[in-house]
Amino acid sequence: MDRKQVLLDYVASYPDHQLSLLVASTTGSGIMSSSTAFTVATVDTGHEDMIHDAQMDFLGTKLATCSCDKTVRVFDVNINHGSQTFVAELKGHEGPVWQVAWAHPRYDTLLASCSYDRKVIIWKETTEIKPDGKKVVKWDASFVYEGHDSSVNSVCWAPPEWGLMLACGSSDSSITVLSYVNDRWVASKIPNAHTLGCNAVSWAPAQAPSFDKTNEVQPVKRFASGGCDNLVKIWREENDQWLEEVKLEGHSDWVRDVAWSPAAGLTRMKIASSSQDRRVIIWTNKESDGISWTPEPLHVFDDVVWHVSWNFVGDVLAVSGGDNQVSLWKKRETDSWECISDSSKSCIQNEQRTL
Repeated sequence: MDRKQVLLDYVASYPDHQLSLLVASTTGSGIMSSSTAFTVATVDTGHEDMIHDAQMDFLGTKLATCSCDKTVRVFDVNINHGSQTFVAELKGHEGPVWQVAWAHPRYDTLLASCSYDRKVIIWKETTEIKPDGKKVVKWDASFVYEGHDSSVNSVCWAPPEWGLMLACGSSDSSITVLSYVNDRWVASKIPNAHTLGCNAVSWAPAQAPSFDKTNEVQPVKRFASGGCDNLVKIWREENDQWLEEVKLEGHSDWVRDVAWSPAAGLTRMKIASSSQDRRVIIWTNKESDGISWTPEPLHVFDDVVWHVSWNFVGDVLAVSGGDNQVSLWKKRETDSWECISDSSKSCIQNEQRTL
C-alpha cells in the first residue's frame, strides 16, 4: 500500500535558516499506527532571515516556506529519497510573510500567503512548453487582496467541497473570506471579529456530523478563529453572511493558533487552541449541537505555544512553541491525553535525513 508523507510540525533554526520537518509516513488513510514511521528531515531553505511558516501540499511532494526576508520559497521534496529541489522564489510582499497555505490539488496548484504588508497573495503554478519541447514551471501572482488595514496573520483554505474559499485573519480585528465565484474573487468581511486582532483561522471539515439528528440537513460552512481578546470563536455561514455562532472562553492570554480536527464522521467535533498563556486546550462538542463545547486542558508548557496541528484523522496533535520543541499527543482509551513523542527528550523514534 502506498504511504503518504504528512508534515506534522517543524522547527526553524536561526541564523542558518534551516528547517527541521517532523514528517509522518502513513498509509493512504492517514491513520497513525504502530507502523507509522516518523522522519526528521532537514531542509536548507536559503532564506535570508527568520522563517515563519512551512507547509507541505496535500500530496506531500511540495514544500512552501516563508520568511521575514519578504519571500516565499517553493521546493519539490521527496522525504523517502532524501531529495530537495528548489523550484521558485516568490516575490511580491513588501514585509515579513507570516503564513502560507496550499489549496486542494483539485483546483490546480495554488498557494496563498499573507504578510505584515496587509496583503494576501494567491500564487498559481503554470507549466510553459518551450519550442524545443522543454517544460518550464512558472509561479505567478494570480490574485492580490489588499482589503485589510493592518497585518494579515493567518490564511486557511476551506475544504474543497465548498469550492475555492480562503479565510484571512488580520490585526485590524477583521476576518475576510475570499470566494472564487464566476471567475472572480469575491470578499466577505467580518468586522470586529476579535478585539485587537485575529491571529489564526481554521475550517471545520465539510462532512461534519450533523448537529440535528432528527432531520437530514445540509452540512454547514464553519470555521474557528483565535485572537488577541483571548477568545476562540466559531463562525457559521447563513444567508451569505458570516455569523458568530459561539464564543469559547478558557485562555488567559492571546490565542496564537487554532486547529479544527479534520476527521469527518466522528460523533464529536474537536478544536485545539494554543496561547501565549503556555496552554493548549482541546474543545469538544460532546452534545453534537454545535453550541455546547467542553474545554479540556492538554498541558501547561514551559513557553508560549505558537502552533498546533492535527494528523488526517484527528487522533494525534502536534504542538510547538517558544522553546523550539515539538511534542505529539494522543488520546488513550482512558480518555486522557498522553505525550507519545517529545523532541526535547529525544524520544521520537525517527530517521534523520538531510534533504
